[in-house]
Amino acid sequence: MEYKIEQQSRGTRILFGDEVKERQVILNQMIATVESYGFQGIILPSIEPQELYVDKAGEEVLNQMYVFNDKKGRQLCLRPEGTATVQQIAKHFWQSKKEVRVWYFEKCWRYERPQKGRYREFWQFGCEVINPATEFIKEELIDIASELCKLKTNDILVDYSVKRGLNYYTEEGFEIRCKQLGSQEQICGGGSYEKGIGFAIGFDRLMLCKNK
Repeated sequence: MEYKIEQQSRGTRILFGDEVKERQVILNQMIATVESYGFQGIILPSIEPQELYVDKAGEEVLNQMYVFNDKKGRQLCLRPEGTATVQQIAKHFWQSKKEVRVWYFEKCWRYERPQKGRYREFWQFGCEVINPATEFIKEELIDIASELCKLKTNDILVDYSVKRGLNYYTEEGFEIRCKQLGSQEQICGGGSYEKGIGFAIGFDRLMLCKNK
């Protein structure tokens, strides 16, 4: 169940009871699935330097970021997505050339027009592979992402070649959609970047999907 309080910020939600339980069940299944493929959990900071996204994110994301100055005048932002941070962490593993697989489940924030399936505060479940050890990693990740989405619905459509809206992608990426959601049908997106590849699932949208 979803609750509202007075002066609640637009695009945020208060969830309670059975809906929270259902989200926890799906999340636990997702974690178990990706860990069976060798992924390890990572926790990311919610507050980031704004400059982290200036050269990486597309114009749409930059215009939607929550940006503020701290008490020393440093420009910070609430994290709009997870991959850019993982790319910075990835630099610690580049020299070893050893494949590293990480998953995260984090809140993100974007100043968007709120509507069903699109919120200003939302959750992402992401998987990233640093220094991929196989040339077929994209196909493997698409299969994993599809498996995760099917935990909630079998009604998915995979687009294997699509232009992604973030500047750090080095080639065409992929998307997974759930036709049930209408205009907000995209539930997963991913692609390759420098020395890595990954995807993120919009967890809130995924939870809106229903089994047939």
